[in-house]
Amino acid sequence: MTDPREELTSSDKKREELIGKVLATNDLLQYQDGTVASRMIVFKKAGTITLFAFDAGEGLSEHSAPYDAILTVTDGEADVTIEGKPFTVRAGEMIILPANKPHGVQAKKRFKMTLTMIRE
Repeated sequence: MTDPREELTSSDKKREELIGKVLATNDLLQYQDGTVASRMIVFKKAGTITLFAFDAGEGLSEHSAPYDAILTVTDGEADVTIEGKPFTVRAGEMIILPANKPHGVQAKKRFKMTLTMIRE
């Protein structure tokens, strides 16, 4: 009988290594010059949790998703638009991105966020 953990992908193994530990959110993903870095830490049928680190001026173009998502800023500051309405979010703040509504994210300066996607 094979150990089911042997069938895990490299990403699955990295996520599994985080379980049952106290984690410093901002230490789990580092900034990278000129880009947006991401790391998925939870991937379940019910939803996902993904960390993002945006270099200054980088962003996610306007898009929509079929599920509600909670964007929580853990470092820095960003502009968020939801259906064209602008918001500024800073470390310690969150904003709910409603399902099927266009939204975008633009880093005012380097910033990190946690995106929690809730599937129905």
